[in-house]
Amino acid sequence: MPSALNTEGSIDLLSRLLFQGYSQGFETPAGDLRPVYPDIALLAGLPQTAREELIAVASKHHVLVRALRVVRTAAEELGETRLAGWSAAVLDKESARISHAIEALGPVCYALEAAGCHATVIKSLDHMPDLGSDLDLYTSGDAETVVEVMRREFNAQTEERSWGDRLAGKWNFSVPGLPELIEIHVRYLGQTGEHQAMARRVIARSVAKILEGHAFRVPAPEERIVISTLQRMYRHFYFRLCDMADMAALLQNRAINFAELRRAADSGGIWPGVATFLLLVSQYVQQYGGEAPVPDAILAEAASSKISVQMRGDFLRVPMGPAASLYASQLLAAGKNFDLRALTRLPLLPPLAVSALVAYRLTGSDKGIW
Repeated sequence: MPSALNTEGSIDLLSRLLFQGYSQGFETPAGDLRPVYPDIALLAGLPQTAREELIAVASKHHVLVRALRVVRTAAEELGETRLAGWSAAVLDKESARISHAIEALGPVCYALEAAGCHATVIKSLDHMPDLGSDLDLYTSGDAETVVEVMRREFNAQTEERSWGDRLAGKWNFSVPGLPELIEIHVRYLGQTGEHQAMARRVIARSVAKILEGHAFRVPAPEERIVISTLQRMYRHFYFRLCDMADMAALLQNRAINFAELRRAADSGGIWPGVATFLLLVSQYVQQYGGEAPVPDAILAEAASSKISVQMRGDFLRVPMGPAASLYASQLLAAGKNFDLRALTRLPLLPPLAVSALVAYRLTGSDKGIW
C-alpha cells in the first residue's frame, strides 16, 4: 500500500473517480460504485498528508466536489467511516467557499447590467458543483464603465495587467472579502482580443442559470465549447480534468447542437480546433471507462487522428505540433474572411508566447507578459 500519491497518480485516480463513479450527465454518483472500490481502499490507507496532496490536485483541476462526492458515497458503502467523515468535512468547507463566491458574484453581474454592460459568466459556472479559482465574466460594455462600476460599487482594486491582458481586453479585480479574483473580458475574446463575432454570440445566445437564488446569464453549450477551445487549444495548451468532465456531461446529455457549434467556430476560424478539442475529450473520457460521444464526421476533422493529451507536470498537455497547425489555420481563415481585427492581432501571438517562455526560463515566471 503506497504512503503517498504523486501528481500523475492523483490525476489518474481522480480520472477513475470521475468517469467510473458517475451516472449519466454527472448529476449523482453511479448506482454501482464497485469499479472505484480499489481506489477507495487505497485512499483509506493513506495518511492525512497524502490525502491533502490529492485534495490540492483536485482543487487545481476544479473537480474537488465531484470527486469527493464519489469518495464519500463509496466509503459509506464499504464501511470506511473515517474516510467518509473526512470527505464530508472537506466537502462542507469547499461548499462554503463556493456559496460565498456565488453570493459575491451575483451583485457584480447586477451592477454591470444596471450600468448598461451586459454580462455573462464564462467558464467559472461550467464546473458546477465545483468552482474555479477565479470568477470569469464577459461583457459587451466598455472598459471605462466596467472599471468605474467595480471601483464605485465594490471598492475593487485593479490588478496589474500583463501584455497579454491588455491585448485581450481583460481586467482582473480584487474585491475586499472575496478570495477569488474577478476576471472580466471586455468586448472581445481570444488571447489577443481577435474574436469579435464569436464574442457577440456569447451575449446574444446566453441562457439563464439560477444558483443560490441569483439569476446568472451563462453561455449556451455551443459557446461554452468555443470558449474552452480558445483557452485550451489556442492559449494554454493543456487541459484540466474539469474540461473533460464538463464536456462529457454536455455530450452525455445530448445538449450540443453540432450545426450551431460549427457556425460559432467558423465565425472565428477555429473549427479544426473545436474538432480536435472534442476528439481529445472523447479519447480521454473513454480511456477511463466513461462516455463522451462525438459524431465521427466531427472527429474526422480534427487536426490529427493520432493526437492525445499527455500527463506532464500538473496538467494534461496538448502536443505543440498540432497546436501550431491550428494557429496557422486560424490565421488563414482570418485572411479568407477579410477579418482585419484578427489579421492585425493574431501575428502578435507568437512573439508574445516566445517572450513569455524566455521570461519563464530566466525568472521562473511569465508574470507581466502572458
